[in-house]
Amino acid sequence: MSFITDQQTLNDLNLLGKHRRGSIFSLFCKVHTAGGERLLEQFFRHPLTDAAAINERSGLFRYFAGMGLIFPLSGAQVEAMESYLESPGQGNLPGAVWHSLRGKAMETLIRDETYGVLREGLLAAVNGLYVLYAFLRELAARDPMGPYVGRVRGAMAVLEDRRLAVVLDDDTPEDWSLLTVARYDHLLRTRLRPGLESVRSVLSELDVFIGVGQLARANGWGYARALPPADNVVWIEGMRHPALPHAVGNSIMLGTDLNMLFLTGANMAGKSTFMKAFGVSLYLAHMGFPVAATEMAFSVRDGLFTSINVADDLSQGHSHFYAEVLRVKHVAQPVSEGRCLVVLFDELFKGTNVKDAYDGTLAVTEAFSRYRRCAFIISTHIVEAGEALRKRRDNLRFAYLPTVLEDGRPRYPYVLQEGIAADRVGMTIIENEGILDIVKNSK
Repeated sequence: MSFITDQQTLNDLNLLGKHRRGSIFSLFCKVHTAGGERLLEQFFRHPLTDAAAINERSGLFRYFAGMGLIFPLSGAQVEAMESYLESPGQGNLPGAVWHSLRGKAMETLIRDETYGVLREGLLAAVNGLYVLYAFLRELAARDPMGPYVGRVRGAMAVLEDRRLAVVLDDDTPEDWSLLTVARYDHLLRTRLRPGLESVRSVLSELDVFIGVGQLARANGWGYARALPPADNVVWIEGMRHPALPHAVGNSIMLGTDLNMLFLTGANMAGKSTFMKAFGVSLYLAHMGFPVAATEMAFSVRDGLFTSINVADDLSQGHSHFYAEVLRVKHVAQPVSEGRCLVVLFDELFKGTNVKDAYDGTLAVTEAFSRYRRCAFIISTHIVEAGEALRKRRDNLRFAYLPTVLEDGRPRYPYVLQEGIAADRVGMTIIENEGILDIVKNSK
């Protein structure tokens, strides 16, 4: 079954988009190959829902991080090699000879570059495959029983084909005749094409595993252990947002008995960042990727939904409040169907008056809390709703992010505390900014 989410969640957590500022994808995109980038995007778009598959992939990232390998080819080398190997070859050897002969003739007559491009592409491919073969041999020798050695040996078997070995061992490319170029080109782009496509697949995988492993090692990230859904637990130690280099770590535990965190705290105390860090950790964990945490264990979920940055919709005539209501309705449907989900609601109903926001937060939180197979985090600055919920439900954990006043100035430790926030710093911030003095002294 596919992992369930939607565009609102992807946007809230800023997960996708190579060129989107601060996206999690761009953070992890340290690849050298086009194939590696495509594979990375595939991983991001299709999180896993099988614990064994998640743990297997996570183990590979951990393995490559521990190996401390450096990708053997530069981006320019791979681009030249892949550009050549991806282009269509000739159907038979006579056709390849005729193609090279015609290109050579055109080069002589009108300085056409077709033959030169073909020859340079062939040379780039041969050099790239030679370097890759040496790298694979070293990898297999370092750990003959490693978890990836099967894929390594499969690629090596293709590169050890006696026909290809002749090409890779030919260290006199300056002496290649037109006929030699045609024979080598026909071999690589036609006769051995399926096998070399499997080699390029291994190259793409190595690109991702090495790049992500290096990133995790450099940042001190950990690896999540996937558990069966029946365990119904999410446990994270030292959780941080991966895009914040100096983020404060926090820990969280949710299970069947306490499956909902009711999070309070003043504005700017860090509630939204905490929730985004949690959501990103869950999403990455389902991908089998390293997470910005010390330790993590989680029961596999059916999906993840968030409501953090819900905007109004002028084209539909929807106010901010109505857009929030529709978002809660959208999430309520899969929850009510019995799906095992993670749901994050940040500042429910902030688009309406305080009384309606209080009543709505109380009612929605109480209603969702009945679904104990799901895990919820609901944040609000309406602390009175938390006091009321204490008396009504026994499966809520209450926590807050504090604000500390130092010399009349607020400081935010970003360290999660048990209980409900008692901070009242809104007027202090207003006064510190001198808004009232500006208004009073204006002419």
